[in-house]
Amino acid sequence: MSRCLTIKSFTRLIAILLLHLIAGFGFAQTGTIRGMVTDDTGAPLIGANVVLESTTMGGATDVDGSFVILNVPAGEYKITASYISYKSASATVTVTAGSAADVSFSLESDLLDLTAVVTTGVVNKQSKLESSVSISTLDIQEAEKLAPRTTAEIFRSIPGIRSEASGGDGNTNITVRGVPISAGGSKYLQLQEDGLPVMQFGDIAFATADIFLRADRTLARIEAIRGGSASTLASNSPAGIINFVSKTGAVEGGSVSTTSGLDYNSFRTDYEYGAPLTSSVSFHVGGFLRQGEGPRTAGYTANRGGQLKLNVTKLFDGGYGRIYFKYLNDRAAAYMPMPLKVEGTNDSPDWGSIDGYEAATGTMHSPFLLQNLGFGPDGELRRSDVADGMHPVSSAIGLEFSRELGDGWSVENRGRIAFNSGRFVTPFPAEVAGAQAMAESIGGAGAYLRYADGTAFGSGNAGNGLALRIHMFDVELNNFNNLMNDFRVTKTLGNANVTAGYFLSNQSISMSWLWNSFVTEVNGDGAKMVDVYAADNTKLSQNGLYAYGVPFWGNCCTRNYDTDYLINAPYFNIDLQANENLSVDASVRLDKGTVTGRFAGAVQTEFDVNNDGVISPNEQSVSAVDNANTTPVDYEYDYVSYSAGANYKLSETKAVFARYSHGGSAKADRLLFAGLPYTGGQTLNAKDLIDQAEVGYKHLFKNGGLFVTAFMANTTEEGGFEATTQEVIENDYKAFGVEIESAFNFGDVNVRGGLTYTKAEITSGANDGNTPRRQPDVMFSLVPTYNIGKHAIGASVIGQTKAYAQDSNELVLPAYAYINAFLRYQITSLLYASVNGNNLLSSIGITESEEGSIVDNQVNYVRARPIPGRSVSFTIGYNF
Repeated sequence: MSRCLTIKSFTRLIAILLLHLIAGFGFAQTGTIRGMVTDDTGAPLIGANVVLESTTMGGATDVDGSFVILNVPAGEYKITASYISYKSASATVTVTAGSAADVSFSLESDLLDLTAVVTTGVVNKQSKLESSVSISTLDIQEAEKLAPRTTAEIFRSIPGIRSEASGGDGNTNITVRGVPISAGGSKYLQLQEDGLPVMQFGDIAFATADIFLRADRTLARIEAIRGGSASTLASNSPAGIINFVSKTGAVEGGSVSTTSGLDYNSFRTDYEYGAPLTSSVSFHVGGFLRQGEGPRTAGYTANRGGQLKLNVTKLFDGGYGRIYFKYLNDRAAAYMPMPLKVEGTNDSPDWGSIDGYEAATGTMHSPFLLQNLGFGPDGELRRSDVADGMHPVSSAIGLEFSRELGDGWSVENRGRIAFNSGRFVTPFPAEVAGAQAMAESIGGAGAYLRYADGTAFGSGNAGNGLALRIHMFDVELNNFNNLMNDFRVTKTLGNANVTAGYFLSNQSISMSWLWNSFVTEVNGDGAKMVDVYAADNTKLSQNGLYAYGVPFWGNCCTRNYDTDYLINAPYFNIDLQANENLSVDASVRLDKGTVTGRFAGAVQTEFDVNNDGVISPNEQSVSAVDNANTTPVDYEYDYVSYSAGANYKLSETKAVFARYSHGGSAKADRLLFAGLPYTGGQTLNAKDLIDQAEVGYKHLFKNGGLFVTAFMANTTEEGGFEATTQEVIENDYKAFGVEIESAFNFGDVNVRGGLTYTKAEITSGANDGNTPRRQPDVMFSLVPTYNIGKHAIGASVIGQTKAYAQDSNELVLPAYAYINAFLRYQITSLLYASVNGNNLLSSIGITESEEGSIVDNQVNYVRARPIPGRSVSFTIGYNF
């Protein structure tokens, strides 16, 4: 079936369902419900949601805490008031035609939302206090206090989550509780949107899940589960799930805001609106648009694009149906490791900027390096725009359905088809060296460098005398479409719920690596191209491009993948309310994967790429995809996951829990090009396994909350390919530690914080006994807020202790902390202005390093990725 036909069929289906959703609109005699929502001190709560259960009718409180719900059909209703960081409260109200019914609420504090119902990584919806998993929730208002410049920065405030948010809006390395980052992306942690995976594999090279995910004001909340039943209630997610839950328009309201960079070039507009259409139908629509250079000095518009999301919900007796749509077309600069200077010793290094290249703001992106020319995947000539950066294009259509069938039976289904494609193109520093050494490594003895405009290299250099060998990571994301469906049926038997489910996923991975090699100066603000000349003055490169391919890495990386991954995963869950305080649950899942397709490597050929009639030195050996010699892929894998847990309520405000889990994560593209047999049934190292245990304590205080979990994780890996090191990383690991999440109110001061202690160790191979690379012992976040009437001022401090650059445990990545701050001023009841500052002190925080060691007590030039320096933005917004 063609893509066009598939889209047409889904369009027709959506039209039919929409007609059913709006059918039956009618008229009735109506009345009004009005009232107030305050906290337990009597202070008004602004923006609290008030809804009539089993309808789409509701409202939000205004600046004095009052609300009005108009045109309510006569009858009796259950009305519920809710507000972030407060316990929800409900009441029964009777509406009489032509009159107003009064009802007010006083909400008790619940800063960690321990009484809030969560839906991620569980079968039956429960509050945090009642569930036997470690889960955190964060709404978009709390996230904005962190002054995040990318989606992945938000995750750094969640205990247990290690998010190396230094690479731009995507391509982030993310993991949980000491589970290793063995290659890249989020192999063991799954990113979801409304309960389904964004990508079935989180560590696809150059197509990580976070590239296709954006946070904006359409979000109702972010739910993050660490460990626990994530092993059995999703595929490839044994370490955890981060789920973006969208607003549905149950309460009428919206917002529009515009954010502009004050000390950097950025402009973004967010918008969203939702409302009931009838007593049983609601909708929500929103998204964002943006453009700008970004926090680093690219010299061109590096971030541009946007997102649109829409959903429509129909309520009916005992359930609901929902249709949703998402379109993402966004470009964001991908920041790779960059040249940095390191002095001192491996144990006590002094990291800093190179003259002419500022670590806080510099980048290898340059207006002089905006195109990459060479062969396309089918041998055609092709030119890419480096300004595309990470360029995801995604159109997704989803359906969600839940219904109680009677006699204790219920069904639930989530399904989505997403058409994903795009491009990933960015400069990577293959080597930083002195000018003469660089010239001779390419052109032989006596070779030298000149700028592309012909001037001598030394005369215009930034003062450091260094040159940079660039490998242009240029990857066409041809087809990353996926189809996912999760169906489950539940039967209630007394105090037990028995659930059987079936998850099906089909993920395509079709991409083409089309890399070339360049030389530039080391300059973080508009680096110029540098040409190489042989000793006899023969020009060996053109405008800095010295090779069509990457000969420095053995011409490894002109290749094509075209594979499909089908997953069938039946699962079973039982949960039992043993008595008033004790609940237990157990689940098991069987993942069966079928992989088919092919891949092809590189072949070298002589070709006049620039069509000037002359075979130049850099055209004598041009890399092309060897489509005549593809490797077939046809194998299967399977693994069983299981999890069991118990939760015991010590009181209405305290509980303890324990859980043991075993789960796995399958490899996708990182298994290919490893010289293994890819046909003939089972492939032995297609999966990696994790065993986990945890014990936790939860306590809801009158003015705060505490969530403490001790954990253990043992990881057994079979290895995966890493493009930047050209190595297959294969180790086993163990980790144990404790994570703490807390929040407290002290009058007008609110403090939220998280701390994770992890002791991790490699347990096999040459580095047995060492600490896994980039794993700190302690990570922390602290977010104090001072409320001044309707206004607020606050900050966040995020940091970690030292870590090792590589598994060899030689070069140390120093401990660091950075400070963000925000100021929000409520101009009127609906209009506000805010200023947000990220990394106000321009702290240097190194999240990764290609080099694992230096020469002690000398000046060393390494390739490492620091967090961006200070950026300050101003927002003007209107809520309605």
